[in-house]
Amino acid sequence: MGGGAVSPTPGPADRAAPMPPRIPPRAATAGVPGGTAATSSSRLSMTALGSAIATVSRDAQLHSTSSHWLREKRLGAGLTIVPTPEVQDPIASVMEHPELAEEKRYCSACGEPVGRARDGLPGRTKGFCAACGIPFDFAPSLSPGELVGGQYEVVGCIAHGGLGWIYLARDRNVANRWVVLKGLLNADSTEAYDVAVGEREFLAEVEHPSIVEIYNFARHAGAGYTVMEYVGGRSLKELREERRTPFPPDHAIAYLLEIMPAFTYLHDRGLLYCDFKPDNVVVQGDTVKLIDLGGVRRMSDTTTLIYGTRGFQAAEVARSGPSVASDIYTIGRTLATLVLDFTGSTSVHEHTLPSVEETPLFARHDSLHRWLVKACHPSRDDRFLTVEEARVQLLGVLREVVALERTGSGGATTSAASALFGVPPADGSGGPLRWDELPPLAPDPTDPMSSWVAGVNLTDPAARMDQLALAPRRTVEVLLAEARAALETGDVPRVRDTVGQILSLDPWEWRAAWMEGLAGLAEGDAAGAAAAFNAVYGQVPGELAPKLALACACEQSGELGVAHEMYAVCARTDANYTGAAAFGLARVRLARDDLDGALDALDFVVPTRGSYGDARLARARLLIGSGRGLPSLAQAAEVIDDAPVPARMRTQVVVEALQRALDHVLRHGPAPGIRVAGAVADEPDLRDALEAGLRRLAQFTESRRARVTLVDRANSVRRWTLR
Repeated sequence: MGGGAVSPTPGPADRAAPMPPRIPPRAATAGVPGGTAATSSSRLSMTALGSAIATVSRDAQLHSTSSHWLREKRLGAGLTIVPTPEVQDPIASVMEHPELAEEKRYCSACGEPVGRARDGLPGRTKGFCAACGIPFDFAPSLSPGELVGGQYEVVGCIAHGGLGWIYLARDRNVANRWVVLKGLLNADSTEAYDVAVGEREFLAEVEHPSIVEIYNFARHAGAGYTVMEYVGGRSLKELREERRTPFPPDHAIAYLLEIMPAFTYLHDRGLLYCDFKPDNVVVQGDTVKLIDLGGVRRMSDTTTLIYGTRGFQAAEVARSGPSVASDIYTIGRTLATLVLDFTGSTSVHEHTLPSVEETPLFARHDSLHRWLVKACHPSRDDRFLTVEEARVQLLGVLREVVALERTGSGGATTSAASALFGVPPADGSGGPLRWDELPPLAPDPTDPMSSWVAGVNLTDPAARMDQLALAPRRTVEVLLAEARAALETGDVPRVRDTVGQILSLDPWEWRAAWMEGLAGLAEGDAAGAAAAFNAVYGQVPGELAPKLALACACEQSGELGVAHEMYAVCARTDANYTGAAAFGLARVRLARDDLDGALDALDFVVPTRGSYGDARLARARLLIGSGRGLPSLAQAAEVIDDAPVPARMRTQVVVEALQRALDHVLRHGPAPGIRVAGAVADEPDLRDALEAGLRRLAQFTESRRARVTLVDRANSVRRWTLR
């Protein structure tokens, strides 16, 4: 495999194995743990996918999705502990003097500022817009004690929203339970009220544990109100403002993961939320709820007024209306505002994200950056296809974030199943993983030919290709199987032809780019493979398989900084990936002359891994070749004591350590306080032990000539006696 591998392969039989050669430093500098802009994968080239090659909108494409693979709900997903605010007494939420701040007063029709101070006088709360003449009124229309709809007793104002003041009330007909009253749009007459209720009655049918419940619609004094469940908590906006600093990324992600199933619920019922932002998420103890349904509309609705907030609404909404994709955009923008000091979210970055160079968080958490880039992509076609797909990937991002922020060091001790990839079939102790040693693609259960392809299990790849050519339908799953078989036969041109067929069916099919990357590795085009795997990473940023593949390609192409970061992410996040990533991390660190880092990386491989013996053997050899004197030689011999290392290789390590220890003592004198392979570090003991080791090694050697050479060496080191 690739040069400079941390390899346990034995050397010539007549002497101990030599140290693996150092990889010469490359032009690309490696990154430091934690990430820098220079180590971000975002600066690499990327194979074109999606809108970059599509000629029509994604809505017209065939595509597969992971939307229904993996569904779960739990705050923090069992990965992190999220502080939760105490549940408030409802009365405590009532404002003593409800008044909307002047800087928040705008005309509901034209958006111009109204009710502002002038000539030293405070602004009016009621009047007419100077720009368009439409009346405004920011004073509460309900007073404490008023009975709305003959049932709901107003207690007071608790907030101001897009439709005016929001009130806390008691439901006199249902055990005095707390409810919230919110104004209905265009319900200032009986006819308008009936129309408004007719338009919004579907909200009463919405029942989800993460969505505030709509109880009723009521009319009072010529105005209409929605009656909804009272959620006594703090909004994410309030919590963010109280912190004065961004949320830790794992906390912010946990909140979003909890609320995203509510979007899936709405979308499955043909509804769009439209106006998602931190204001509309309330944390109540260990519960997170979506509280404002004022902007919810049916997907088929093309006439109702669209609600949205600058800095959160996707640009295309003004042209083509809201969609599932625009809801996903609002989720992405909400997460960005929670984890960043996003001061330009409504100006310079209204429809963009800050660069990696100016955002340390993005450099540290590359996968989070890539997730946000996809969720907030300017093209709706290039975002996640469904909220569930976005949630599954964000869950993977959370695992990576928690792994990085976890105290202590070492490789991952837990693993998580992926719906898109299998686990790495090899740990690559001898060098970067080959294309066939990378995690395999998982079959897509939604593909109509998935079961048929599973039945074609011929071991001969040529025969398999012949069988696949007879498929009743040439779906993506069939084409992927053909590409894999072509790779196994070494027919790279056919792989690329098949990749082209897949992309003609679906330009957003990232699995085609995955096969392109495998083909690049197979023919030695590491840079091309890296571009392909980088594209896959951008599409499924929560998956580890693309990161491992990208690391292998970048290691071979000289992008050692990116390789280091990707290997490190895999090593610390999932135990299934720790072995392969640890050996890669050791190779990259060794190439940077970071011996201690390479030794630490090899320690990630735990005894339960099949490659544990290889890791111990590689560590011993690095210590022997370190030039750090007798302590390192002593440690090298100890490192393999309890490891499952073949007897011949174990003896080789012991012989090499003893030989170097003897050379050191002859030059610098004895060190009686140190033992190397059980021998005191003085000349007599080391000579005796080395002689015995060479004779044992001779017993493991099949070549007669090599055995004679080893015996001669044993005789030459034997100490002189008077007999």
